[in-house]
Amino acid sequence: MVRSVVSIVEPLGMDKEKAQKEITRLSHEIEGHNYRYYILDEPSVSDKEYDELLRELIKLEEQFPDLESPDSPSQRVGAKIPSGTATVTHRVKMYSLDNTYSMDELQEWHERVVKGLPGQKVEYVVELKIDGVSASLTYVRGRFTLGATRGDGVTGEDVTHNLKTVRSIPLKLMEKEGEYLPEVLEVRGEVYMNLKDFAALNKERKKNGEPIFANPRNATSGSVKLLDSRITAQRNLSCFIHSFGVLEGTASFKTQWEFLTAIPDWGLRVNGERRLCGTIDDVVACCQEYQRKRDTIPYEIDGVVIKVNSLKQQEQLGFTLKSPRWAVAYKFPARQVTTTVKDITVQVGRTGILTPVAELEPVECGGVTIARSTLHNFDEIKRLGVKKGDRVLVERAGDVIPKIVKVVEPPGKSSGLARSKSGQKALKVPAKCPSCGGAVAKEAEKDVAYRCVNPLCPEQIERGLLHFASRGAMDIEGLGESVIHQLCEKGLVKDFADIYFLKPKDLLELELFAEKKAENLLKAIEGSKKRPLSRFLFGLGILNVGEKVALILARRFGSLGKLLKAKSEDLEGARGIGGVIAVSIVQFFKQPATLTLIAKFKIAGVNFVEPVTSKRSGKLQGKKFVFTGELTLMTRGQAGARVQEMGADVIASVSAATDFVVAGENPGSKYQKAVNLGVKILNEKQFQEMINER
Repeated sequence: MVRSVVSIVEPLGMDKEKAQKEITRLSHEIEGHNYRYYILDEPSVSDKEYDELLRELIKLEEQFPDLESPDSPSQRVGAKIPSGTATVTHRVKMYSLDNTYSMDELQEWHERVVKGLPGQKVEYVVELKIDGVSASLTYVRGRFTLGATRGDGVTGEDVTHNLKTVRSIPLKLMEKEGEYLPEVLEVRGEVYMNLKDFAALNKERKKNGEPIFANPRNATSGSVKLLDSRITAQRNLSCFIHSFGVLEGTASFKTQWEFLTAIPDWGLRVNGERRLCGTIDDVVACCQEYQRKRDTIPYEIDGVVIKVNSLKQQEQLGFTLKSPRWAVAYKFPARQVTTTVKDITVQVGRTGILTPVAELEPVECGGVTIARSTLHNFDEIKRLGVKKGDRVLVERAGDVIPKIVKVVEPPGKSSGLARSKSGQKALKVPAKCPSCGGAVAKEAEKDVAYRCVNPLCPEQIERGLLHFASRGAMDIEGLGESVIHQLCEKGLVKDFADIYFLKPKDLLELELFAEKKAENLLKAIEGSKKRPLSRFLFGLGILNVGEKVALILARRFGSLGKLLKAKSEDLEGARGIGGVIAVSIVQFFKQPATLTLIAKFKIAGVNFVEPVTSKRSGKLQGKKFVFTGELTLMTRGQAGARVQEMGADVIASVSAATDFVVAGENPGSKYQKAVNLGVKILNEKQFQEMINER
């Protein structure tokens, strides 16, 4: 990395001429760093060094205020803005896009385009539709002079002061030698907030007792319109440019693709996730690809935008009253919807945790029907203020898990009734377990989770046994949810160990069981007795003990007998096991019910020993592996244990020091980072071939 040499200037000992030169040097250097960071994605200094340069510039400008330029990088720090937001009339109307919601609708739009351009070949540019705030940026002779929101398309709000704080928006365009900048350039873009910055902002607001934002777009919109741009400057907003409205001067473009390719040379940031498509079939494939990749992108997108590439053809097609005929948006299935809370129930998990669940009026979101949403814990209910009958905003987190974001409207509001008169009260923590009637308590005062303390709670046994039989634990094929439910319901299984004492006649009592199926399940149960201790420990479902910790424990102590004798301090001596995990393990094994269960496992002949493995000196010795995505032939925990047995290390994040990234289905951001760094990527088949080589 190229490092900047920061010379600390003492303003008091500098004359005006020297100060001007130093201000010019610092401004040029800082904007150069901005260009390398935001446009080239090649940062050349650390954040600390960048901040030192900026502080040095601000100190000089405070000493010599008449030398401060309107496009100085110091303007990004922000200031208090006079109240009363000015409005701006756009020189060229900012149109909104028509939306399509299916491939059929997209095909119909394409047919209208072709009809409007008879006999002409049409190319399309596909760009991500970022869920942010539309803005126009005006540059006069290369200097940023005006920033405005879209508003109604004709007039918007002047938010120049706030947009100056966005570091990916250049305050002065870069001019290449021998080329000239446009006299006037007005570009359109999308201001947005990265997901990690959004999460950090909401975490801070929650900590300070402030209302949290429902989504990144709301956070961005609020930040852009603040009257104190110093706050905006702290929000880490970003901006991508996607089109232009006014272009006066020497520059000209024939296509949208040419425009997007050229303007980074001026310092304007464009999205690298874009495609040039020669056919509508290519466009459809691109839409489907980005819909699949949606959750690997570090900011919210709600679709893609498709534009006719030729600017001349765009002009031929023209506009309707509100939208261009040459562009359209393909919207992904919605991830946020509103619905009504029919009831709030309490569910008991396999570790005994009581989880409140909102029973919802069924509603479609993201292509699936949502009828339930976890409320996580009772503190979350209090934070949201949610009650039965409330109308709520529901979001599918990661397109998978539904969660309630906020209460949109309490019951009775639309009819004018006060909430207190609606008859609904906030859900209280149950005094007794809704499954078994056992006592409910917190493990620690600061813990947010309440648990049923009865280890023989039927609900815990049913869910826990499903985990015990899962692939990452005892891997008992055929012992699925339906079978376990019937075994528990008929009283044939009252704890985990009871499965090892089942007889053929017991299984023949179950639905859809014949002699062959019963025989196969009993063989699978018998075979599971040979699983190593690490798999057995993971299967027990001990609080805070996952596959990795179970493997550490098994290798550290070697046998269950030695582990049972271990004290907290013995456990904490093992790498990766802290005080909280140690307490969970000790408390679990000191319960009489646990000791009775272990005795039954011993009678059944379950293995309590971890096989001794020696690290091989083969090609995996010292290699570093990262796993991402869903593996189909084994769990990631099992895969990690296998390479560790062969001398490799499993690490959490990808770096240049990583030797292999094993990518399963739907890999996350680690996959892209591996691509960027040139790290060797293995699919599951290649990984299996590697570990099975002798």
